[in-house]
Amino acid sequence: MASLVLEDGSAFPGRLFGAATCVSGEVGKCARVSSGGRVLDTSLPVEFIRRPSVSTCAPCIIGRNRTDKQLFQTGMVGYPEALTDPSYKSQILTLTYPLVGNYGVPGEEDGEFGVSKWFESPKIHAAALVVGEVSQNPSHWGSTRSLDEWLKEHGIPGLQGVDTRALTKKIREQGTMLGKLVVEGTLEANVPFDDPNQRNLVKEVSIKEPKVFNPDGVVRITAVDCGIKYNQIRCLCNRGARVTVVPWDHPLESEDFDGLFISNGPGDPQFCKETIENLRKVMCVENPKPVFGICLGHQLLSLVIGAKTYKMKYGNRGHNQPCIHKDTGRCYITSQNHGFAVDPLTLPADWDVLFTNANDQTSEGIVHSSKPLFSVQFHPEHMAGPADLVDLFDVFLRLTEHLTFAGAPKPDDLVRPRKVLILGSGGLSIGQAGEFDYSGSQAIKALKEENIQTVLINPNIATVQTSKGLADRVYFLPITPEYVTQVIKNERPDGILLTFGGQTALNCGVELTKQGVLERYAVRVLGTPVSSIEMTEDRKVFVEKMEEINEHVAPSEAAIVHESVCSDHPSSFALGGLGSGFANNREELTALVTQAFAHTSQVLVDKSLKGWKEIEYEVVRDAYDNCVTVCNMENVDPLGIHTGESIVVAPSQTLNDREYNMLRDTAIKVIRHLGIVGECNIQYALNPESEQYYIIEVNARLSRSSALASKATGYPLAYVAAKLGLGISLPALKNSVTNSTTANFEPSLDYCVVKVPRWDLSKFLRVSTKIGSSMKSVGEVMAIGRSFEEAFQKALRMVDENCVGFDHTIKPFSDKELQTPTDKRIFVLAAALRAGYTVDRLYELTKIDRWFLHKMKNIADHERLLESYSQDDTVMPPEVLRMAKQLGFSDKQILAVRKLRRDWKILPVVKQIDTVAAEWPAHTNYLYLTYNGTESDLSFGEPHVMVIGSGVYRIGSSVEFDWCAVGCIMELRKMGYKTIMVNYNPETVSTDYDMCNRLYFDEISFEVVMDIYEMENPEGIILSMGGQLPNNIAMSLHRQQCRILGTSPEFIDSAENRFKFSRMLDTIGISQPQWKELTETESAMRFCETVGYPCLVRPSYVLSGAAMNVAYSDSDLEKYLSNAVAVSKEHPVVISKFIQEAKEIDVDAVACDGVVIAIAISEHVENAGVHSGDATLVTPPQDINQKTMERIKIIVHAIGQELQVTGPFNLQLIAKDDQLKVIECNVRVSRSFPFVSKTLGVDLVALATQVIMGEEVDPVGLMTGGGIVGVKVPQFSFSRLAGADVVLGVEMTSTGEVACFGENRYEAYLKAMLSTGFKIPRKNILLSIGSYKSELLPTVQTLESLGYNLYASLGTADFYTEHGVMAVDWPFEEESDCPTKEKQRNIMDYLEENHFDLVINLSMRNSGGRRLSSFVTKGYRTRRMAIDYSVPLITDIKCTKLFVQVSGVSREHKVLDTTPLPCLQSHSRQLA
Repeated sequence: MASLVLEDGSAFPGRLFGAATCVSGEVGKCARVSSGGRVLDTSLPVEFIRRPSVSTCAPCIIGRNRTDKQLFQTGMVGYPEALTDPSYKSQILTLTYPLVGNYGVPGEEDGEFGVSKWFESPKIHAAALVVGEVSQNPSHWGSTRSLDEWLKEHGIPGLQGVDTRALTKKIREQGTMLGKLVVEGTLEANVPFDDPNQRNLVKEVSIKEPKVFNPDGVVRITAVDCGIKYNQIRCLCNRGARVTVVPWDHPLESEDFDGLFISNGPGDPQFCKETIENLRKVMCVENPKPVFGICLGHQLLSLVIGAKTYKMKYGNRGHNQPCIHKDTGRCYITSQNHGFAVDPLTLPADWDVLFTNANDQTSEGIVHSSKPLFSVQFHPEHMAGPADLVDLFDVFLRLTEHLTFAGAPKPDDLVRPRKVLILGSGGLSIGQAGEFDYSGSQAIKALKEENIQTVLINPNIATVQTSKGLADRVYFLPITPEYVTQVIKNERPDGILLTFGGQTALNCGVELTKQGVLERYAVRVLGTPVSSIEMTEDRKVFVEKMEEINEHVAPSEAAIVHESVCSDHPSSFALGGLGSGFANNREELTALVTQAFAHTSQVLVDKSLKGWKEIEYEVVRDAYDNCVTVCNMENVDPLGIHTGESIVVAPSQTLNDREYNMLRDTAIKVIRHLGIVGECNIQYALNPESEQYYIIEVNARLSRSSALASKATGYPLAYVAAKLGLGISLPALKNSVTNSTTANFEPSLDYCVVKVPRWDLSKFLRVSTKIGSSMKSVGEVMAIGRSFEEAFQKALRMVDENCVGFDHTIKPFSDKELQTPTDKRIFVLAAALRAGYTVDRLYELTKIDRWFLHKMKNIADHERLLESYSQDDTVMPPEVLRMAKQLGFSDKQILAVRKLRRDWKILPVVKQIDTVAAEWPAHTNYLYLTYNGTESDLSFGEPHVMVIGSGVYRIGSSVEFDWCAVGCIMELRKMGYKTIMVNYNPETVSTDYDMCNRLYFDEISFEVVMDIYEMENPEGIILSMGGQLPNNIAMSLHRQQCRILGTSPEFIDSAENRFKFSRMLDTIGISQPQWKELTETESAMRFCETVGYPCLVRPSYVLSGAAMNVAYSDSDLEKYLSNAVAVSKEHPVVISKFIQEAKEIDVDAVACDGVVIAIAISEHVENAGVHSGDATLVTPPQDINQKTMERIKIIVHAIGQELQVTGPFNLQLIAKDDQLKVIECNVRVSRSFPFVSKTLGVDLVALATQVIMGEEVDPVGLMTGGGIVGVKVPQFSFSRLAGADVVLGVEMTSTGEVACFGENRYEAYLKAMLSTGFKIPRKNILLSIGSYKSELLPTVQTLESLGYNLYASLGTADFYTEHGVMAVDWPFEEESDCPTKEKQRNIMDYLEENHFDLVINLSMRNSGGRRLSSFVTKGYRTRRMAIDYSVPLITDIKCTKLFVQVSGVSREHKVLDTTPLPCLQSHSRQLA
């Protein structure tokens, strides 16, 4: 152990690494600044001017005593370069990025011109290194030793385990501080402070004798070595110069050189009097030779001409400093490390400012008006850091040329639009989910700030962006060219945004352009032009564009005949929507291709890059060519797994400085070449054994990664992209977190972010759990920590609240499961580590980088240690518990008693995400909890109201709950309350940090919510707005005396607990289906025999009908009971009689102290038995008579009263034979709250919030709306889930929803169906009616009368022919001698050839969508093929009838004729 002691007496304890020695010196921070975020610690290669700064604490061991200044640096990569930078002479260097040493240290290898390939000088100049955590197991092909070993070799101490953020904040106020590293056991007084600024540090680091590099060079350059970096020599030699490096005080004669270069260096320029005099002799003449100074060289040149320098308040230390070129207004990202600036007001008359810092407006460069003399404060030579201005070396060597840059449009050239149309993304589906609600909301916000009218088209009624108060007009319409054209005609916008609605909006926009609609109505595409979008979408064009700039995509070849497929293996194989595969040899390739040619005339064979690293950069560019990379991310899983399916970490953790900046520079080059304006992302495949890379693709739009990058960095990409689309320049936009610095910067991360996808594959039978190049996940979480392990374990718990972390008990280990990625492979890894697999063995099987595997092993090893204490009853030492918390273990994993942890003062601290790694003060409210820190970034005391969000998007809990949570915090703020939001979903609007006063991006678990509650002491917690997840922790919080606002948790439990709720209904005399609590299987079977099958198995405290099933037999019952008990371990399971062919009714209501004040009723189109999330809902109800409505109201009032509801609640009832029965009650908001609120014109969430906070509200009563009918239709993603049957049941399977409005249900239903991608049949319909033939006879007759050609299977055809429907044929014979394979192939041909425009396939009564036997039927095969060939499919009898009624109403299918705009206008006015 050791401590860093600062001159003000404060001490930062930590653990020693590197050499065992004490040092003292100046302490400074090396903040890691990164666009995407380099993972490792990166110190900037910029000289420290004047007082050396204090870095973080370096470990000190007894031995040689030195004192040094402490300095920090915010770069996220480049520690070998920084430590060998002479500018850091005698500095104790602090790296703000907490994970350092990940890629190890390369070997001593000379590159070109005899200078080191990897280092900036022959030795380490920093006195010590202070970091959060040093990697003991680095992973990189170029690494020859660890950082720890390298520091030992050079006798340099290091200190880890320090809260570098707290240290940075302290140093920043002073610029630098004196500090000393004192090893445990050494008397602090024996290590005196020593100010290195009292010494001539330049003299100490400068070369002693002149040395020539590249002697054959043409241009003679003399370089004055004040602390020169090897890369400066390399940059000059690469451009053909003969470089003579001379000592700092070497006499200078103009005849000896063609140009003079003055390098960077350490310390105070006032010590360099000899250098200043020598420079004066060659500069202050009539015709001086060209002179170029960098950093200290800039300071010296300024002193030569008589300018003055001053000490800056904070200084600039990072890789992301934005500098604006005065003449062109272009902004460049630069590396810097200095605390002094030149005062531009003291420049002589013939000198001018060349560059200005866009953040603090300090001068960053000066230039003579007529002579070839200039200097810059930053480091254009980029080791480590960006190379955006390395061309300054070309300018210097071209001697006679002035500093000029390519022109760009002037701000005045761009006309700002008056009204902008924004295309949304429609219903949530796999691959296109809630992230577009976030990005669209941000765009609307950005446009409103510029006083531009906004018109939104989006049929997704559950979104925040379609809410009142955002867009000026909202159209709930299909995002198709026909409907969008109609809106354009009506609204006459002069601008359109295509990149905020995913692929749906992009495709629609491209089509509108091709049809000439946008040109006809003078609508300008804002941001990225359509031509650029098409370049990225068309693979052939994209490859050609990349070749133009000498960049490469993975080699591929299109084959149109079997023999032409090349034999270069392995190959990856992709085929449209039918999936993709990898071939490792010729046989596998032949099998794949043979199968493919059965369905298509062309296949694309790519060179396989399976096992390579996948890296992604988010890039922003404005119309004036200012360009930055905002976030870089690394997939934990290797290439071959879709990035949406992979665990992703930001910033990247295993790239070194060269790789990071190589890919960054390529990203900027590509985006400029494509002409993208706004935001986009670029994905790479990087060879794990070299610097070879290929570009995978560019998405010229906001994407899922954009939302993740925005939340990971705090940089609002969508908001900025919308502003850039208007022609505003990046430097003109403010960083909305600091409110003082510019948006033209690359965020610095001083934390680690881990994203983990959420799959719900267990809801579907016959779905492969393998994950690969086709996306299957339905949501994702993002966790933030100051170690990878902390963020990783948090994320695993966020994905599934029943998971405790990196748990080895979930899946058994097997080589096969490790080699073949599945949705649960991460837990197979945990089991394998537990079983003793080595990291090398796991790498061979998974190709997951060893660095990540070592981190996972750390968790597994510590878990064994924890278990050793529980086994032998010895008391766990506090340090073992503290380390467990720092590694991300939850209390539940450790089996720790919360009280004991608190007694030992093992508590989390709260850290801010501020985009600048604490380099600048930032009053941000974007927060996370960590155990890897010693102090919180903010104080507590002000009263807030805490709202718990909905967590990860999953089937059953999606964007509709985010709408409720956002509505709640907005209403609270309107009422004057300060708000706290707790949520961890990067796709949501609620995790947008400007929505609330404090955003905790952290777990929604009892432990974490309680931690926040104890720190913040809020006025209360609102649990009822986030769906099921907050309700699940209600009782635990209640037991700790938390103030729960709204309905008491006791009553929440009475509704959630199936047994208590059923008993309560019996008590108050409200009818329900016959029921029984499960105690054991035998009594359950007896109950089912008594009431008769089918029966419904219902677990407690679940969402989306998880493990809910209809049992038709004893064997069904046995299987379903075990599933239900597994899901609902701590709560009762109830069995009830399943009533068939009943009508289901949904009621959403708000009550105050049990008195119901608002009721909204919706009816299901489908019969009861289809989960309400999968059902088609109509409101106001069209088929419920007045008498039934009154009885519903009586039931709602009775239950509201009995449960003493205060706030929102939801009831589900079934009606049959003039009887109403209650089947469920949720004392929280429901999925249909946004639908009924927007359709009926009363915001139930705002009303509920007012009630919860004790406001007096007027009763609303039964909500009847304003004359329009709304129909909500589910959005399914079966096309992504190969093999899943499409039959609906009591467990939810839809991923999203859409809703549209009309004067009647038919008009609304048609628009809603079209919004899901449904297409109206033109000619041929295939019928497979099962046991509903008689019931559907009138419907089929109507279809015939409408002119459709009807096809049917033999039984169906016979029945309808007998009843006079003559237009029936069938696509395959049913004769026994016809082989099954032939029959199946025949129907596939019909479907593949688009012979059918619609398939109506109704399964047999009582067949139960979850029953395995259904998978062998022809009906299942027909349904599945319809999905696989994108043929519209209807599987419900009630929906079939409604669809045919709609077809009859809209006679000749002129869809737009049925959509009168006045109806939509009036609705949009209502929302405006």
